[in-house]
This record gives sequence, structure tokens and C-alpha cells, in this order.
Amino acid sequence: MKKITTSLLAILFLMASCNNDENSNTEPEFTVNENPATFKEIGSITIGGEGAAEISAYDEKTKKLFTVNNSGTNQIDVIDISDPTKPAKIAKIDLTAYEGASNSVDVFDGKLAVALESTTNKQGNGKVVIFNTTDYSLIKQVTVGALPDMITFSPDGKYIMTANEGEPNTDYSQDPNGTISIIDTNTYAVTTLDFASFSSQAETLKKDGFRVSKFAKSFAQDIEPEYITISDDSKTAWVTLQENNGVAKVDIASKTITALYPLGFKDYNTTENAIDVSDKDDKVAFNPWKVKGMFMPDAISHFTANNVPYFVTANEGDTREYTAYTDFKRMKDMKLDATVFPDAATLKLEPNLGRLNLVADMGDTDGDGDLDEMVSFGARSFSIWNGNTGKIVFDSKNDADKKTQELGTYDDKRSDDKGSEPEAVKVVKMGNQNILFVGLERSDAFMTYDVTNPTSPQYLQTVKTGDAPEGLFFIPASKSPTKRSLLVVSSEGDGTVKIYQPDLK
Repeated sequence: MKKITTSLLAILFLMASCNNDENSNTEPEFTVNENPATFKEIGSITIGGEGAAEISAYDEKTKKLFTVNNSGTNQIDVIDISDPTKPAKIAKIDLTAYEGASNSVDVFDGKLAVALESTTNKQGNGKVVIFNTTDYSLIKQVTVGALPDMITFSPDGKYIMTANEGEPNTDYSQDPNGTISIIDTNTYAVTTLDFASFSSQAETLKKDGFRVSKFAKSFAQDIEPEYITISDDSKTAWVTLQENNGVAKVDIASKTITALYPLGFKDYNTTENAIDVSDKDDKVAFNPWKVKGMFMPDAISHFTANNVPYFVTANEGDTREYTAYTDFKRMKDMKLDATVFPDAATLKLEPNLGRLNLVADMGDTDGDGDLDEMVSFGARSFSIWNGNTGKIVFDSKNDADKKTQELGTYDDKRSDDKGSEPEAVKVVKMGNQNILFVGLERSDAFMTYDVTNPTSPQYLQTVKTGDAPEGLFFIPASKSPTKRSLLVVSSEGDGTVKIYQPDLK
């Protein structure tokens, strides 16, 4: 009788696991005795050169990965991972007929959604094209905002959302609004939201660290949505506005942007935030400097602890470089206030701060034509923020650069720019722990943390990846072809997709 009861409980647990949506980070695991500090590479496939493996998504039904391939092609590569130790490319989905280049993919319940920017006019509206994951037949295509850069299904599958970056053309003669599109998957009706209603708050937002370019034609045109994460109940989304150093909060049911969170600045003039700032000093040296960093996050993820929602950001930083307007400049080429920086001549030496890229049109706080403070791009870290208030609760300081230096993958040539450039973040549930993965684009690695306590994450591991990891996602054990948790990392620098698996405890 005991054996029958145990078997029945196991079957019921498996059924419950399979009925959970694949996008939720609270999904129960089939295997609960895995050690999140022991992820190791078990499989790898190279599908092309640079740009060939930017973002991937997984279909549980067919055990396939769908990977963006823009390495001289315009297609989605289909990779069989029924045996994750031997991933094999089995097909491709040609996108040329849709007059768009793919930027992002996501999968839900046998549907593959692809975000396409226009190839006829990059500043024109983009598309979302939806395919069947079994035979790759077209289900639907709809129009969204300009330059959809990231796409995701809501955990319940009722919505698809895109972050539409809306970048200008090189002379700024066209600069579309940055927008967020919400697609109802029952009707495929599209609602596209812009930020015009927040223009009256611009000055207040800027005082708190939200960035609006001095070259902007309007507030709405300057906003550039980058990445989206959606709460497990599919009610709330948080969207990074990378170039603007902010995050937007969206109520999905009412299809409204309810708040903009300015992210402020990081102070590098502390021992714990010490950074390496020169690529011309023939060494890696972490020192405090009288410099601030804008967080400017790329990817975003979320989790809940003690019934409080949190979002996590990868604080990459990003510049704008166009013919009409470039927003960065070497520190040595800028004029410093003599009172604030009496040692300006020394600071401008290349082994010191001279090579550091600064925001060209920020820092002159008194308007007299010289810099009273120095502001750089990115925070070289990940941060955890309260999802209800937008207030920071934790920052990883200089962990990313220091840990990858220990691993031997830190690139000193990027010291003058944004360091390791945290690019990707994903929080998942493993047993009773909230586990965070952080992809580092310039250090070719990912880091793992236990963030069960949001104010005091515990470092677990740093692992080498392919060249320039762009996307990472987690396949929970209950969805995995091996019934073991898998982490998939797509690296756009070398077109390689790598699969990692943890040891058992």
C-alpha cells in the first residue's frame, strides 16, 4: 500500500508540474535536489559567426530551441535538444518574406513569436510573426511599434509584449516614439503604448536620475524601451528604458503605463564600488574614482519574496552614436571645474581617468561650461529593486569585474568603457531558492547568485561561456528533456549556443 501511495503522489506532482506555464519562475521542479552552485557545460553547438546566436527560446512539446540567426542570414535556426549533450540543427525558418529582421523570440504552448524590425525602413513600424513550433507554419502576423527589440509571452499565455526601441536614423530626421506593444493572443488585437503622457513630469524625473537627451525632439521620442519582464500572475510588467536610465511599470489588463522609475546614479568613489578605468595602464587595478555611473539596464527579470515583488536589472549601459548626435566623450577631452577637480591634469592621464568614456552632455551642474561631476555609462553590476516603489535594495558593486578577473575572462580592453557589461539576467526557482543568473557580455561568462533574501544575495559561481553572451534562459527540470534543470546561453560573438546542467546534491 505504501508503494502505491508513493507512486500516486509522484504522478500527481508530475501532472501539477506539467500544467504550470513555462514562463513562470515559481514553477515547481521535478528534481529538487540539484545544486545551483555547480552548473557545468554539457552540450554546445555553433550555428554561424558573429550575430548568429543572439536569443533562443525553448519549446517543451518538441524539445526544440529556436534561435535568432542574423549572421549574414535572416532566419530562425531550429535546434533539437532532445539529447542536450548533442544539440543538432534540424531546420530553419526563413524570414525574408516578412520584410523584417529578427531581434527576439519567445515560445508558449506550441507557438513561436518572433519580433521583426522593418528592413525597408528601420524607423517604421515592426512586426510580430507567430509560427507553429511543430511544422513552422504561419499562424499570424501583426504590426507593432518601431524596432521591436525584445518579445515575451505573459506567463498565462494570454498576451505577447514587445519593447519597441524606436531608434532614430543617423541624421535624426526620423525619430519614432519608443513604445510598448501588448498583443491579445485570443484576438491578436494590438495596443501600442507611448510615453507622451509623462512629458509633463520630465524635469522631476531628470532630477532623480532619469535621462532625457538634450538632442531629443520630444520626451516620447527620446524614450527607448529595451527589455520586459512580466509578473507570475500576468498582471504587471516592468520594462527597462536603457538609454533613459529608467524602468517603466505597466498594468497589463488596463494596458496603461502606470509609473516611470528613475534609477539614479552609482557612486564609484567608494572602496566597495572601486573600478578599473584604463585600458592603457597594462594592468587591472580597482580603485575608487570621483565618478558616477548611470545604471542604464539592458535585461530585466523578476521574483517575489515575502509577498513583495522585486525586479533585477543587468546594468550594461549604452551610448548613442549617430551622425547628428554622439553622447559620449573621453574624459581627457573634457573641461573640468578647477575647484571641484584641482588635480585635473593628473586625472586626465591615460593610465588614470583620461580614457574613461563619459556622458558628453551631463555633469555641468552650474551651467558654466565645465564639468562639476563626471557621469559614465552603466553600473558594471546587477541590481535588485522593489517592484512596487522602484527603490534599490541591493547592488552587486564590483563583483562582476573582480570575479571574472579571478576566472581569467575579464577583458582589460573594456575598462575604459563599461567593464564586464552585464547584459542578461534571469531569476528562477530551484527547490526553495530563488536563483539568479547574470550574463556578462564582455567577460564571456555568467554568474550565479542565491537571491532568496533580496537584500543579501549569496554568490555561488562564475562559469565561462561563448563569446559575448547575449541571451540566457532556464529550462526547469519539469520541462527539460532529461528531467534535469538546464541553462541555455546564446552568444552572439561566436554564434554558439551552450547548455549547462547542475550536479545533484
